[in-house]
Amino acid sequence: MLKRIAFIGNYIDAAFDRTIAACADLSLTRIDRSRPLGALRDTLAQAHAIQIDSARSDIPDHLLVSRELLAQCPQVLVVSASGAGFDAIDVEACTEAGVIAVNQAGGNREAVGEHTLGMMLSLTKRIAETDRAMRIARIDDRVAYMGDDLYGKTVGVIGFGNTGTRVAELCSGLFAMTVLAHDPYVGADAIAARGARKVELPELLRVSDFVSVHCPLTAQTRRMIGEREYARMKKGAFFVTAARGGIHDEAALYAALTSGHLAGAGIDVWEQEPPPPDHPLLSLKTVIASPHTAGVTHAARRRLAVMAAEQLIDILRGGKPQRMLNPEVLPRFRERFDKVLCDA
Repeated sequence: MLKRIAFIGNYIDAAFDRTIAACADLSLTRIDRSRPLGALRDTLAQAHAIQIDSARSDIPDHLLVSRELLAQCPQVLVVSASGAGFDAIDVEACTEAGVIAVNQAGGNREAVGEHTLGMMLSLTKRIAETDRAMRIARIDDRVAYMGDDLYGKTVGVIGFGNTGTRVAELCSGLFAMTVLAHDPYVGADAIAARGARKVELPELLRVSDFVSVHCPLTAQTRRMIGEREYARMKKGAFFVTAARGGIHDEAALYAALTSGHLAGAGIDVWEQEPPPPDHPLLSLKTVIASPHTAGVTHAARRRLAVMAAEQLIDILRGGKPQRMLNPEVLPRFRERFDKVLCDA
């Protein structure tokens, strides 16, 4: 039986299309995001799988995977996020509908880890700040731009999955940094095996020279870092995030930076993406900004594309999903799989 995949979002990489095209039992249809939901009902009604961009900001509201969209997709068995993030997917709605939700966790860990380290280096060495200053005027007093070393400092990693672990490896291995980790879903022994020490969030904030965020955006993590958390950070510390906008409070971060409590911030993710050019944080010399590009590298996109395609192929052929977001739905999914694909 031909299994149909509907793709909602931007291009990942040609490797996705090539991998799917090599399977005679699969077909791929790209959804035109400019069309209203009503004009897409026939395509969605026939789909057995939905591949969707990870970032919510890349998808129009009417095509986010919600209860409303799933109601138009009676045959959909799996929804797959193109990256590690899955805020374009209502996982609870998928579970209610008997649909597996998966992501590509780990596929861009190297890209995001390197980007995070690049921001940390640029902040502490004041590279971006001096680059901007030299384009405006001659710098006669170079000592005025004195930075510091990463070596021997303490980094606190919030969210100790694939990317958080990679950041820990880079920081401890390259710069002998002490790594603290806060993640309620990873045990102390597992964290220790990855070279870090598990602590509660208040301690991490209090003693870290750098705080780096790498957890998904969920109901539990939304606004997790706000005015109270910035105040708990040690004076002169740096805040870095390549996770998701909405986890940190941007207005409170601006206040913590302009008051002089925090020394700087590296921000790759925003509440509104892309952020407007007149965003208050973009006016600060102590802020390094990027437009959610930490994971956007050629190597990462190819890896994510292959991971996504191969996982969909396995699932649609009856295999066990490798990166499930809602494992509790598996028994009901199996029933629906038999009904949709095997009894057809």
